[in-house]
Amino acid sequence: MEKRMLNKLENIVIEWAEEKGIFAKASPVTQMLKTMEEVTELSHAVTDNDKTEIKDGIGDVMVTLAIQAKMHGFDLQECLEYVLYNNDSPLLKRTGKMVNGLFVKD
Repeated sequence: MEKRMLNKLENIVIEWAEEKGIFAKASPVTQMLKTMEEVTELSHAVTDNDKTEIKDGIGDVMVTLAIQAKMHGFDLQECLEYVLYNNDSPLLKRTGKMVNGLFVKD
């Protein structure tokens, strides 16, 4: 996805959140609780292998993360770039191994 498209979609989310009063009435902590709620719903959809609900759940999680990022003065692009390239353990250079179906960093 082009950066412009991600930014456009994220801007739509931010405008929606502003209209709903999320930035005025929520906090990063309450927003994190919302993210956890959406992740739980996603986990149920994955367990049930419900593709429609999985797609919806991933979208809902991304919405909550876009709002969380904005609450901290970031955007999703910036956060993804950070984890990919700019921190002490960039994702693309991480080493580790698969343990019980999960990647575990060294």
